[in-house]
Formats: sequence, structure tokens, C-alpha cells
Amino acid sequence: MKSKRAVLYSALLLGCTLNPLHAQSELSTELPPSFTVTDERAPEEISEVSRLYLDGNLVATFRLGLSKAHETRTIPLPVGRFDVDYALCGEITIVRNGHQETHQVSSEGQLHHPEGHSLDAVGSNNFTDFFLVDYDDSAVATHRHGRAAVCATPNT
Repeated sequence: MKSKRAVLYSALLLGCTLNPLHAQSELSTELPPSFTVTDERAPEEISEVSRLYLDGNLVATFRLGLSKAHETRTIPLPVGRFDVDYALCGEITIVRNGHQETHQVSSEGQLHHPEGHSLDAVGSNNFTDFFLVDYDDSAVATHRHGRAAVCATPNT
């Protein structure tokens, strides 16, 4: 009888020690929280190159043209952060009155718990402002008008 108890006790101890290891391995493979950003070319646009920065770091570049009308990227959040500053910078070439015009557009703002959300890169004010918006939850992205400092091109 004692040997049965010892085997049972050993099995219980082994089971208890293996379960935390199994739980830890599952946690370590968990992906960081993320959100998606979709950039779509407007009908009057010929091309667009836009860059998304989080907390001053480049996290995505979108390249649109006549053969590619939209692109969606999954953006991981920085570790331990749920509110992050963003900047959206771009060069948009449009056709107006039969002539091509290239506009430098940018803005910045803050994302509030964007994990799991789908945001759109939106141009407004005659292609002079460029920002992120979540049409299902306006509280996710706040936008500050004006040019984003990270978007300034260096003078050489």
C-alpha cells in the first residue's frame, strides 16, 4: 500500500512541476498585442509612399501606385505600452487639372489602446493633412494638426 501511495505522490509531484513549465512555454509563444493599418490610394492619386512611426521609430512603409491600390500591415505594439505616439508621413502624387502635383503630408497624434483595432490612414484638406482614424471607435486615435517633426527631411 505504501508503494502505491509513493507512486501516486510521485505522479502528483511530477504533474505539478510539469504544468507550470507547460504554461510558461505557452506564454512565451504568445504574440505581442497588435493592430492593423490600411492605406488606400484615392482616385486622384497616382502614387503614394507613406511611413508610420511609433514613439519615433519607423514601423511600416506603405507603397501604393496604379497597380497597387491599398495595403494593410499588422503593427505590433511596443512591449508594455498601450498608449503610443504616432506620426504618419508621406509623399502623395495626384493629378489636378491635367498636371501632376506631389504633396508632402504628415501629422502626429496618439493611439490609445489600439490593440485589435483596424485603423485607416486618411488624407484630408486637399491632401495636406495625413492621420490615422478608427471609424468604429474614434477614441482610439487622436490627431494633432500640423507637421510631425519626425517627418522632416534632413538638409544636406
